[in-house]
Amino acid sequence: MAVAELYTQYNRVWIPDPEEVWKSAEITKDYSAGDKALRLLLEDGTELDYSLDSESLPPLRNPDILVGENDLTALSYLHEPAVLHNLRIRFEESKLIYTYSGIILVAMNPYKQLPMYGDAVIHAYSGQNMGDMDPHIFAVAEEAYKQMARNNKNQSIIVSGESGAGKTVSARYAMRYFATVSKSSGNTHVEDKVLASNPITEAIGNAKTTRNDNSSRFGKYTEISFDERNQIIGANMRTYLLEKSRVVFQSENERNYHIFYQLCASAQQPEFKHLKLGSAEEFNYTSMGGNVVIEGVDDRADMVETQKTFTLLGFKEDFQKDIFKILAAILHLGNVQITAVGTERSSVSEDDSHLSMFCELLDLEASRVAQWLCNRKIVTAAETVVKPMTSSQAVNARDALAKKIYAHLFNFIVEKINQALQFSGKQHTFIGVLDIYGFETFDVNSFEQFCINYANEKLQQQFNLHVFKLEQEEYMKEDIPWTLIDFYDNQPVIDLIEAKMGILELLDEECLLPHGTDENWLQKLYNNFVNKNPLFEKPRMSNTSFIIQHFADKVEYKCEGFLEKNRDTVYDMLVEILRVSKFHLFASFFQENPVLPSPFGSTITVKSAKQVIKPNNKHFRTTVGSKFRSSLYLLMETLNATTPHYVRCIKPNDEKLPFEFDSKRIVQQLRACGVLETIRISAQSYPSRWTYIEFYSRYGILMTKQELSFSDKKEVCKVVLHRLIQDSNQYQFGKTKIFFRAGQVAYLEKLRLDKLRQGCVVIQKHIRGWLQRKKFLRERQAALIIQRYFRGQQTVRKAVTATALKEAWAAIILQKHCRGYLVRSLYQLIRMATITIQAYSRGLLARRRYRKMLEEHKAVILQKYARAWLARRRFQNIRRFVLNIQLTYRVQRLQKKLEDQNKENHGLVEKLTSLAALRAGDVEKIQKLESELERAAAHRQNYEEKGKKYKDTVEEKLTKLQKQNSELEIQKEQIQLKLQEKTEELKEKMDDLTKQLFEDVQKEERQRILLEKSFEVKTQDYEKQIQSLKEEIKTLKDEKIQLQHELEEERATCGGLKGEVARLSKQMKTIPEFEKEIELLQTQKIDLEKHVQSQKREMREKMSEITKQFLESYDTEGVRSRLSVEDLEHLNEDGEIWFAYEGLKKATRILESHFQSQKDCYEKEIEALNYKVVHLSQEINHLQKLFREENNINESIRHEVTRLTSENMMIPDFKQQISELEKQKQDLEIHLNEQTEKMKGKPEDLSAQLHHNHEDEGTQRKTTETQNGLHTKEKEKLMVKSQEMQNASDHSKKQLETESEVKSSFRQEVSRLTMENRDLEEELDMKDREIKKLQDQVKTLTKTIEKANDVHLSSGPKEYLGMLEYKREDEAKLIQNLILDLKPRGVVVNMIPGLPAHILFMCVRYADSLNEASMLKSLMNSAINGIKQVVKEHLEDFEMLSFWLSNTCHFLNCLKQYSGEEEFMKHNSPHQNKNCLNNFDLSEYRQILSDVAIRIYHQFIIVMENNIQPIIVPGVLEYESLQGISGLKPTGFRKRSSSIDDTDAYTMTSVLQQLSYFYSTMCQNGLDPELVRQAVKQLFFLIGAVTLNSLFLRKDMCSCRKGMQIRCNISYLEEWLKDKNLQHSLAKETLEPLSQAAWLLQVKKTTDSDAKEIFERCTSLSAVQIIKILNSYTPIDDFEKRVTPSFVRKVQALLNSREDSSQLMLDTNYLFQVTFPFTPSPHALEMIQIPSSFKLGFLTRL
Repeated sequence: MAVAELYTQYNRVWIPDPEEVWKSAEITKDYSAGDKALRLLLEDGTELDYSLDSESLPPLRNPDILVGENDLTALSYLHEPAVLHNLRIRFEESKLIYTYSGIILVAMNPYKQLPMYGDAVIHAYSGQNMGDMDPHIFAVAEEAYKQMARNNKNQSIIVSGESGAGKTVSARYAMRYFATVSKSSGNTHVEDKVLASNPITEAIGNAKTTRNDNSSRFGKYTEISFDERNQIIGANMRTYLLEKSRVVFQSENERNYHIFYQLCASAQQPEFKHLKLGSAEEFNYTSMGGNVVIEGVDDRADMVETQKTFTLLGFKEDFQKDIFKILAAILHLGNVQITAVGTERSSVSEDDSHLSMFCELLDLEASRVAQWLCNRKIVTAAETVVKPMTSSQAVNARDALAKKIYAHLFNFIVEKINQALQFSGKQHTFIGVLDIYGFETFDVNSFEQFCINYANEKLQQQFNLHVFKLEQEEYMKEDIPWTLIDFYDNQPVIDLIEAKMGILELLDEECLLPHGTDENWLQKLYNNFVNKNPLFEKPRMSNTSFIIQHFADKVEYKCEGFLEKNRDTVYDMLVEILRVSKFHLFASFFQENPVLPSPFGSTITVKSAKQVIKPNNKHFRTTVGSKFRSSLYLLMETLNATTPHYVRCIKPNDEKLPFEFDSKRIVQQLRACGVLETIRISAQSYPSRWTYIEFYSRYGILMTKQELSFSDKKEVCKVVLHRLIQDSNQYQFGKTKIFFRAGQVAYLEKLRLDKLRQGCVVIQKHIRGWLQRKKFLRERQAALIIQRYFRGQQTVRKAVTATALKEAWAAIILQKHCRGYLVRSLYQLIRMATITIQAYSRGLLARRRYRKMLEEHKAVILQKYARAWLARRRFQNIRRFVLNIQLTYRVQRLQKKLEDQNKENHGLVEKLTSLAALRAGDVEKIQKLESELERAAAHRQNYEEKGKKYKDTVEEKLTKLQKQNSELEIQKEQIQLKLQEKTEELKEKMDDLTKQLFEDVQKEERQRILLEKSFEVKTQDYEKQIQSLKEEIKTLKDEKIQLQHELEEERATCGGLKGEVARLSKQMKTIPEFEKEIELLQTQKIDLEKHVQSQKREMREKMSEITKQFLESYDTEGVRSRLSVEDLEHLNEDGEIWFAYEGLKKATRILESHFQSQKDCYEKEIEALNYKVVHLSQEINHLQKLFREENNINESIRHEVTRLTSENMMIPDFKQQISELEKQKQDLEIHLNEQTEKMKGKPEDLSAQLHHNHEDEGTQRKTTETQNGLHTKEKEKLMVKSQEMQNASDHSKKQLETESEVKSSFRQEVSRLTMENRDLEEELDMKDREIKKLQDQVKTLTKTIEKANDVHLSSGPKEYLGMLEYKREDEAKLIQNLILDLKPRGVVVNMIPGLPAHILFMCVRYADSLNEASMLKSLMNSAINGIKQVVKEHLEDFEMLSFWLSNTCHFLNCLKQYSGEEEFMKHNSPHQNKNCLNNFDLSEYRQILSDVAIRIYHQFIIVMENNIQPIIVPGVLEYESLQGISGLKPTGFRKRSSSIDDTDAYTMTSVLQQLSYFYSTMCQNGLDPELVRQAVKQLFFLIGAVTLNSLFLRKDMCSCRKGMQIRCNISYLEEWLKDKNLQHSLAKETLEPLSQAAWLLQVKKTTDSDAKEIFERCTSLSAVQIIKILNSYTPIDDFEKRVTPSFVRKVQALLNSREDSSQLMLDTNYLFQVTFPFTPSPHALEMIQIPSSFKLGFLTRL
C-alpha cells in the first residue's frame, strides 16, 4: 500500500500552525501524484489549498479509535502532531496526566491535587504487570521493583524535566511506593527514615523560582538498598551541582532556599531567640526577590516538620541548634555593611551588629573578620603583600564566603543523612531514583546551564543506546531481520565539551592562569572551534558569548562569570580565620584534608561503558567543572550497570493553571526530553505490533469464509495480510507478533470501517425497503376499503325507489309497536315474580333474626354464670401457683446467700494473707531506708572533708601565684579576679552540695515518719476489717436459723398440696359418666344429620318432577308463535330463563308450607343437641385442665423435694432436715403409686372421649402396657444381674492376682447393660409419643415412680452425665491429641459439628463438678493457648482456620448455653438445664474466647482474600462472559502481561468455583450460618472493590461493551447467592457500586436528561468516581462516541451538591464488624461419643 494512496477524500491530515503548532484538516479531493496543492477543509469550515512540498506530504491523522491511547507507540501514524494530539486528548478531556511512550512514562503536571496516590492505589498497582493498568508512576516503580526481585539486578528510575514539571513530586511518589510495598519486618522503621530525608533535602535544596514554587536547585540520586527478601534496609544519597549563587542572589519574584524563611518565621520561638533573627524582609539574602511569602505555604509549620524529620533521622537537638546557628550566621553575614573608602579601599565597622552576631554565632574574632573582608594577602616568591579591596570586591568576597559556608553545610547534612540511613547488613540489590534537572535554555545562560545541559547530553546518549538496544532485542526475540536504524548520536557534542582540548579542559586551563579572564578563554574557544566544529558557533552580534548545538536545541551561553564560578574560591585569610574557630562543627568544614566518607559502600560494583577520563594530577585545586565531570562519570557508571526506567516530566503551561494545554511549550519539552526521538526511532522500523490473536479478533470481519475455515489462526492472519496488503515490505511475521510499518494499521482500520459501513448500508437498505413495503400495503388496503364502501353506496342509491321506502317505513312502525308490547308484558311478569320472592325472603330473614336474638339472650345468661365460676377457679389456681413460685424462689435465694457468704469468707482470708505479706514488705522497706540514711551520712562526712581539702589547696595556689606574678601587675589583677570568681563558684557549689545533702537527709526522715504513720493506719484498718468479718459471720448464723424456719413452713405447704391431690382424684371418677353421655349425644347427632340429608334428597327429586310437569303443561308454543323471528333471536337466552322461572315460582308455592314446617322442627332439634354437646365438651375440657394441674402440682412437688435434698447435701448443718425430707418423699411416692394403680383403667375411657377410633387406640394402649411390663421384667433381671456382679466383685477382691482383669470385665459388662437399658428406654419413648395428651400424663406419673425407685437402687446401671473424666497429668495429652494434632478432614465428614468443642466442654464440666479452681483454670488456659498455637502454625491453611473458627464458636456457645444464665437457657431442654455449670463463673474466659475467635476470623478472611484476589480482575473484569461483543485495540509497546509469562487465564467460572469451595468448606466444618453470611458479604465486598478499583485505573476497560460484560458477571454472582440461599446476607448490596459503574458505562451520555439520570441513579458512587469513569470512557469502535467535556461538566455541576468522599479508590482492606451469634447446641452431652481416631482413650464417660 503506497503512502500516497492514503491521501483520499474524507481522510484527515495535520498542517503546521503558528498558534497551535499543528492544526487538523480534512481532505476534500483525492490526491494524485504530481499535484502541487492539496484541497483541505479546516475544522472551522474554511477551505484551503495547501501547497505541497516536493519532498513530503503533510502527516496523516490517526483514526479516532486510536486517539487517547495509553501508549503513544500504539498509534498507527507516529509523528509529532499525533503525539501532541494524543497527549492533549488525555490531558484536557480525560484528565489523565500519565502516558507511555515506549519505555518512557510521560508525566504532565496537573497543577492540582489528584486522588490517585493513596495507599489503595499503591496496593492496586502492587503485583500488576505494567501493561495491565493505566500509566502511572506507581506502575514504573512496580516494574522496577518486580524486575529487581525476579532478576536480582539493580534498577534505576531516571526522572527528568525542566523546573516546575513535577520531578521532585514524581521521585517522592516512587520512593513512597518502594517504602510501602517493601516494609521490613522489624521495628527499625527504615522506610520512614528514607521518606523523612525528602523534607530535609527540600528545605535546604529547594527554592521558589518564577516557574516553580518548590524547585529543586540540585540534582539528587538516591539509592534505596534491599536485602535478599526484597525489603528496604537503608539508603544513600548523592547530590550534584547545588546552585550556590542563589544563597547571595535571587531574581525578581524568586526566593532563597526554604530553610532561611522557615528560620525567620520561627524567630520568636524560645529555641531560636538566641539567633537574633527577625522577619525575612530584614535580611539582604532573603529579600532580593521582593516576595518572601509563597501562597498557601506556612513556613513556621514547615519548620516544625523539618525539626520532626531531623529527630526521626536521629539528629539530636544540639546538632540541630548547630545547623541553625550556621544558617543564621549566613543571614547576618549578608547584612554586614561594607563602606567605600575612596575608590581603592573599603572598610567594615567592628561595631556592626550583624558582624558581631556573625562572629558570636561562629565563635570568631570580629576584628580579624572585619580586616580580611576588605583586604587580601598576595604571596609572592619574595614577599607577602596585603592589598586592600574595593567595595565591590569586598562584597564579592563576602558573598563567596557565604556561598562556601552554605555549600559545606549542605554537603555535611547530606553526609549525616547518609550516615543515618546506613545499614549493618549486606546489600543484595538496590533501586536508584535520579531526580535531575532537565534541558534548560533561558535568555541569559551561564555556567550552571552549561553544566546542566552537559549532564542531559550524557543522559540522552545513555537513553538512546538503551532504546536502540531494546528495539534490537525485540526484533531478535521475534526472529525478524535486523536492519540498522539511523538514530541521533550526540557523542560529537559530548566530545566538544569533555574531550581533550575541549571546552571544559580549556576552562580549567584558563582558571590556572593568575591573570586568566573570561574573554581570553572565549577567544581560545573561537580559535579552536569556529568553522572547525559544526556544533559550535559564534553569534553574529556578540563577542562575549558562544552557541552550542545540543540534541534539543541551540543554546547561547554568555562567558561572563564562567571562570569565577568554575574556580569557586574564597580568599585564604578568610579560610584561615574560619579554620581556627572554636565552633568545632563549623571549623571542621574548612580543614585542609577532610576525610570524607564514600557515599556508597563497597558492595556496589559498577562498570563503565567507556573509559573514564581522570583529571590531571597537576591541578592543585580541583575546579567545579572537573568535580562535576567526575561525579557525572560515576553516575553514568552506576546507570550503565542498572536497568533504567525513564520518567519525563512535562510542564503544560507557564501560568501554573490546572489542566491547561500549551502546545508550544509542550512540543519544546517533548523535543528536549527525547520523547520524539523514541517515536522517530520506532517509526523508522515497524512501530505497530499485534499478536496473532489480537489481529484475528480485530480484523476477523475482513476475512472470507474460506479463510475462517482454516484451523491455524496464525496461517489465517498471514493469508489475509497477503491479500489485503500486497507490499510484503510493509509488515513482518514474528513468532508471536505481526510487525507493521507506520500507517498500515490505519489502512487496515480504514478497510474495516469501510466493511462495517458497507454492512450498515445493506442492513439499512433492507430495513428501509421493508418499511416502505409495509407502508404501501397499508395504504393499498385503505384504498380498497374506501372503494368498496363508495361503490356500495352507489348501488344502493340506484336500487332504492319511493314505494320501497314507504313500505319499509310502515314495517318499521309495526315492528316498533309489537316489540314494545312484548317487552312491557315480559317486564310486568318479571316484576311480579321479584316482588313475591322478596316478600318471602324478607319474612324468612326476620323470623331467623328473632330466633337468634332469643337464643343469644339465653346464652348470655348461661355465660355469665359459667364465666364467674371459671374466674373463681382460675383465681384459686393462680394463687396456688404463686405460692409454689414463692417457695422455690425463697429456697434459691437462701442457697445463693450461702454461696456468696462462702465466697466472701474465702476472699477475706485471702485479703488477710495479702495484708500480712504487705506488712512484712513494709517492714523490709523501712529497714532498707534506715540503711540508706546511714550511707548518706557517711557520704556527707566524705564530702565535707573533700571540701576542706579543696579549700586548703586553693588558698595555697593563690599565695604561690601572688609571689610569682608580682612583676606583672596588670596580668596579676586579671588573674586574681578570675581566681576570685572561681573560688566563689566553688564555694557556691560546695554550699549547694551541703544544702542538697541536708535536704536529702530531711526528706528521708520525713518519708520514714510517713511510712510509720501509714503502717499504723493500715494496722487499724485491718483490725476494723477483722471485726466486720466477725459481725458478718454472726449474721450468717442468724440467716441459717431463718432458713430452718422457712423449711418448716414449706413442709406445711406440702401437706396442703397433698390434700388438693386427693380432692382432684375424686373428681376424676365423674369423667366416665360424662364420656358415656357424649357418646350418646354424638350418635343421636349423626342419625339426625343422616335423616335431614335423606329428606333434602327427596325434596329435590319432588321439585324436579313438579317443574317438569309444570313446563309440559305450560303453552310455550303459543307464546313463541306470537313472537317474530327477530324477537326470538333477541330473547333466546332471556326466554329460557323466563320459562324456568315461571316453573320454579309455581313449585315453590305448592311445597312452601310443607317444607317450612319440617325445616323448623329439624332445626330446633339440631340446635338443642348442639347446645348439649357444647356444654358437655366444656365441662370435659375443664376436668382435663384440672387433671393436668394436679399432675403439674405433683411434678413440681417432686422437683422441689429432689432439688432441696441435693442443695441440703452441700450444707453439713442440715443433715437432720435431709432425713425428714426423705421420709416425706417416700410418703409422696407411696401416694403416687396408689394413684397410678387407681388410674390404670382410666386411660381407655379418656382416649375414647377424645377420639372416634376407640378400638385402635385401645389396642395401642394394650401393646404399650405389655411393653411396659416386659421392660419392668427386664429391669428386674438387670437388677438381679447387677447384684450378682456385686457379689462376684466382693469375691474377686480377695484374689489379688486377677484383680485388674475382673475389674475391666465388670466395667465392660456394666457399660453393655447400661447401653441395652438406654436402647430400651429410647424404644419406650418412641412408642409413648403416639399416645395423646392424657396418655402422656399417665406416662409422666410412671416415670416419676421409676426414677424414685432408681434412687434407692445404687447398685443398678446409671445414665451418662455428659462429663468426661480425666487426670491432671493427662491434660497436656488431651490438648495435644484434641487440638494440636487433630486433622479437620477426618472430623468433618462423619462427626457432629464442633465435636472437639463439645469434648472440651465435657472436660470443663468434670473440673467444675469437682469444684477445683486450679484444674479448671489450667484446662481453660491450655485449651485457649492450644487453639492460638494451632492457628499460628497454620496461618495460611484455610481449612484449618475454618475448622477452628467453627470449634471456637461452638465452645463459646457451650460456655454460654450451660452457664446458668437465663438469657442463654431459653431454648434448652430440661435435661440440658441439668448440665449447667454449678460452681464457677467462666464469663472472663468467654470474653477471651470471643477475642480469639475475632482474631481467627480476621485471619480467616485474609486467607480467603489472598486466595481469591488474583482471580477477581481476570475473572470479573477481563473475562468475556458474552463472547464476541468486545473488540481488541492495539496496546503499543507496553503489551498486556508483558512483564511475566502468560499463565492460565482465569474466568468467571474460576471465581464461582473458588467461592463454592469456600462455602462448602465452611459448611462442612459446621460454621454458624450467620458467620457464613458475614464471610460471604466480606468476600463480595472485596470482589466489588477490587474490580471497581481496577476499572478506575484501566481506561481500556471503560467502554459500553465492557459494562455489559460486568453486568453479566454480576448476574452470575447473584445467581450463585440464590443457589446457596444467601440472598439475605446483604452480599448483593456490596456489589451495588460496581453494578452502578457498569450501568454508567452502558447508559447514553449526551443530553441534560442523561446527566440528571446519572445523578439520580449513581448514588453508591462518589462524585470523583463518576467523573473518573466519564473521563475514562473509551469507544472500541468508530460508531461509538466519546463523552464530551461539556457533558462531564454538566454532571459535575449536579454532583457538586453531594457531600461525599474525595477518595477515588475503595478501601479493599475494610472489614465489616463481625458479630458471633449465640446458637445453642441441639446435641445432648450425654449422647456424645468419642471416636477412636481422636486417640482419647484416657477419657472416661461418667
